[in-house]
Amino acid sequence: MADVSSAQIKMLRERTGAGMMDCKKALVECNGDTEKACDFLREKGLAAAAKKEGRVAAEGTVESYIHGGGRIGVLLEVNCETDFVARGDEFKVLVRDLGLHIAAANPQYLTKEDVPAAVLQHERDILKAQALNEGKPEKIIEKMVEGRIEKFYKEVCLMEQPFVKDPDKSIHDLVLDKTAIIGERIVIRRFTRYELGAGIEKRQDDFAADVMKEINR
Repeated sequence: MADVSSAQIKMLRERTGAGMMDCKKALVECNGDTEKACDFLREKGLAAAAKKEGRVAAEGTVESYIHGGGRIGVLLEVNCETDFVARGDEFKVLVRDLGLHIAAANPQYLTKEDVPAAVLQHERDILKAQALNEGKPEKIIEKMVEGRIEKFYKEVCLMEQPFVKDPDKSIHDLVLDKTAIIGERIVIRRFTRYELGAGIEKRQDDFAADVMKEINR
């Protein structure tokens, strides 16, 4: 089994648009040969998803997910290209899984680009102060901060979060994989998460843990 680097995986992902885990698998299967890995992904139909990025996705559904007898609610819009796909089981399962994930993981933004500049700068300032307090050398602090910002993105951005049902796969990868399977472009357009009593001082229940229990039934 060939050892593959994160740089190889990233390069293959950028070339094909396939998910990180699929790129890693392809490189391992092809002994680290990028060109053969590209062919491997095309044969599996995963790279085709990237070619759909320019297509118009105006169909789909607005779906609600309610958890815990109405204690957490999610409303989201997921788009595809045709009404036929929107009515299909594969698409419906994906949308429900996305609603469940949002309920459990509580993302604040859809993508990295949606994080306001002021929020990002505030986070950078805090992370820099933490690194200085840890006694880290100035020359490596900026690199450390950027690494921790990537972790921050995975905590607050839906597309960067590990999928609750399969933490080895991000939501971005999940959507890309489903795009390859369904054969149409899929776009998470927007979402809103509601939590009963949010902003009101009260006893705190672990709603995320409750959602995980539902997943593991």
